[in-house]
Amino acid sequence: MGRLVTVAVCTLNQWAMDFEGNYRRILQSIQIAKEAGATFRSGPELEISGYSCEDHFYEADTLQHCWEVLACLMRSAECDDVLVDVGMPVMHKNVTYNCRVAFLNRRILLIRPKMIMAEDNNYRESRWFSPWTKERSVEDYFLPRSIVQITNQSTVPFGDAVISTRDTCIGFEICEELWNPASTHIPMALDGVEIISNGSGSQFELRKAYVTVDLVKSASFKSGGCYMFSNARGCDGTRIYFNGGSMIALNGQILNQARQFSLGEVEVSVATVDLEDIRSYRNSIRSRSHLAARSHPYPRVKVDFSLSSDNPFSGVPDRLINDDSCGDEDSRFKVACHTPEEEISMAPACWLWDYLRRSGQGGFFLPLSGGVDSSSTACIVYSMCCMIVEAVKQGDGKALGDIRKIVGDPDYVPTDAKQLCNTLLVTCYMATENSSSATKARAAELAAQLGSYHHSIVIDAAVSAILAIFQQVSKLTPKFKAHGGSPRENLALQNVQARIRMVIAYLFAQLMLWVRNRPGGLLVLGSSNVDEALRGYFTKYDCSSADINPIGGIAKTDLKKFLKFFRRKYNIPAIDQILEAPPTAELEPLKEGQLAQLDEVDMGMTYVELGIFGRLRKQNRAGPFSMFCNLVNTWDNITPKEVADKVKHFYRCYAINRHKMTTLTPSVHMETYSPDDNRFDHRPFLYNHMWKWQFNAIDDKVCIFFLNFKFILYNYK
Repeated sequence: MGRLVTVAVCTLNQWAMDFEGNYRRILQSIQIAKEAGATFRSGPELEISGYSCEDHFYEADTLQHCWEVLACLMRSAECDDVLVDVGMPVMHKNVTYNCRVAFLNRRILLIRPKMIMAEDNNYRESRWFSPWTKERSVEDYFLPRSIVQITNQSTVPFGDAVISTRDTCIGFEICEELWNPASTHIPMALDGVEIISNGSGSQFELRKAYVTVDLVKSASFKSGGCYMFSNARGCDGTRIYFNGGSMIALNGQILNQARQFSLGEVEVSVATVDLEDIRSYRNSIRSRSHLAARSHPYPRVKVDFSLSSDNPFSGVPDRLINDDSCGDEDSRFKVACHTPEEEISMAPACWLWDYLRRSGQGGFFLPLSGGVDSSSTACIVYSMCCMIVEAVKQGDGKALGDIRKIVGDPDYVPTDAKQLCNTLLVTCYMATENSSSATKARAAELAAQLGSYHHSIVIDAAVSAILAIFQQVSKLTPKFKAHGGSPRENLALQNVQARIRMVIAYLFAQLMLWVRNRPGGLLVLGSSNVDEALRGYFTKYDCSSADINPIGGIAKTDLKKFLKFFRRKYNIPAIDQILEAPPTAELEPLKEGQLAQLDEVDMGMTYVELGIFGRLRKQNRAGPFSMFCNLVNTWDNITPKEVADKVKHFYRCYAINRHKMTTLTPSVHMETYSPDDNRFDHRPFLYNHMWKWQFNAIDDKVCIFFLNFKFILYNYK
C-alpha cells in the first residue's frame, strides 16, 4: 500500500441552456464528491451549457454565460482543495472548441480542447466546434476579465497538455476520443499519465451499454492506469437519452459504476485507488515499458498539490474492499447489464419524465387502441410511474417536488403506481363503425389494470361531418373498397378517420384536466413504431402525430418482447390478449363483425422482414441491389425472384412514403436503424420510386441465378 487517491465521476441530468440548474447540479456533485473524500472530481461533456445547445453554440451569450457559471463555481468554498474538471465551450482565437477546464483553489490549471469530433448518427459536433489538431502543444489563452478578478491570472495554458501534481499525473480525453482507433489515452499512458479523465455525452441505444464498459476496461487494461468515465444522463432537450453509466476502472477492472437509468439528477461514484498499483502493473508489462521509454513527452502543467494523503495508511483501496473470500478477480464489482426489455421499460420512461417535468404540463393523453403499439406506450408511462414512486420512497426530494408541481398539489405524495398513473395518464379508445368490440375490450381491460383515466368514445359523427363537406362540394360519395370503391377512395376514407382522431386527441388533451378540476394541459403521446415509420405505414398527421412518441424508435419485434417482460414483472394479464391479437389499423369495414384488415397483409411484408430491411438499409448501408445480394444468400427458403420482389416492394414503399419522415413526432432514439429525418437519417424526401437502374441490376442478377439453375439441372439430367 502506497499512495491512495480517491477520485469521483459525476452523472448529471443537465438541461441545455439551463445555466442556473446546471450550475446547481454541478455544485451539488462537487459537494458530494468532497464529502466522500475525493480530491479529483470530473463531470460530463459540456456540463455547464448542456450538451444539446446545438446552434446556440454560435451565440456569444452562450459562451459568456458559461464563463459566468465557471466564475460562480470557482468562488464557491465547496470547490476549495479539490481539483475540479468541468466541460464547457471556449472560444480561442475566434474558434470555438469543446473543452475541459481544470481548476484548483481559484486558479485555472489547463483548458484542454477536444481533438476528435463525434460526427456519426445523432452527432454533428463539427457544425459548432473545431478539433484541436496541434498535438502535444499548448498556447496562451487570455482569460475574460471576470475570471482574471478571481484567479489573478491573465493567461492559462490552452491545448493538448497534462497536469502534473506532486504525486501523480492527470490527462484528459473527451467522449469520442475513447471510441476512436487513435485514442489519446495510449500515448498519455506511455508518457506516465496515471489518471485519465473522460467527460462524455454518450447517448442511449438499445443493446449498447456493454460497448462503453468494454472500452473503459480495455483502455485501462492495455495501458494500465485509472480511467474515469463521466457521462450525462437523461433528456437535455432533444430526441436522445444520455446513457449514464459513469464508471471508474483500474488496470482493466471496473471499481465503481453509476446507474444507467434513474430519475435522480445527480449521482456521484467514487473509488479509492493506490497509485503504486498502477506503477507496478505498468512496469510488469515489458513491451509497454519498452514503448514508454521512447515516448514523446506531453507538456506538463505543474501544480503544487497532492491528490493523495501524506498518511500512506489512511483509507483502503477499492481493489481490497471489493475482493471476496474466493479471490475471484472478476467478482470485485458486478457491472450492471440490462436486457433490451429492461432498457425499453426504463429509457423511454426516464425520457418521458424529463420531458413532462420540464415542459410544465400536467400529464399525458394517449389514444389507446388495444394494439401492441399504443399498449406499449401506456405500459411505459406506468413504468415511469413506478420509477417515480420508488424515487420518492428512496427520499428523492427533487422528484417529489417535481411531481407535486405537475399534479398541482403541494402536499401530494405518490405511494402507488396505479394511482399515480390514474393521475398522470388519460387514455381514450376512439371507435368508428369499423372498430371491433374485441379491441375496445382489450383497451378498457389494460387501462383498468394500469389505472389510467380511461374513456371510450365514438367518433362516427365527426367523420360523417367531414365527409358531408366534401359531398356538398363534389356531389360525390366516396366508398370503401369493400363497397365497390376505388383504391384512392378507400385510402381517403381510412385517412379521414385517422386524422379526426388526432384532432380529438388534442381537444381532449387541452381540456381533460379542466374536466378533472386540475390546472394545465396534457402532452399528447404518439405510438407509431420505428418499422411503420420506415415503411411509411401510417397516415400523415393522424393520431401518430403527437407532442412526443416514446416508442417511435423501437421495432415491433422488440415491443412484443417488452410487453411479455412487462406482463411478467407487473402481473398485467390484459397483455396476453393484446399479444395474441393480429395487428390491425381497423380503418376498413368489418366482415360480419370480424376484422377484414391486417397490417402485415396491407404492408405486403412482415414486421420481422421490416426489421431486417431497416438494419440492412441503415447499419449495412445497403441500397436496393446490395440488399438483394445479401438476402438472396440468407433467405434460402424462397426463390431469388421472390427475394427480388420483396426488396423492390420495400424500396417502392420507402420511396413513396419518405416524405412522412419529415413530420415524425419527436421520439427518443432507441434502434440503430431509425429513419428519423431530424438528424439521425439524412436522406432525400423526394425519390424516383421506380428505382429503374437499381431494379434492373436486381433483375439481371435474378436472370443469372435462373440460368445457373437451369444449367445445373440440365447437367444433372
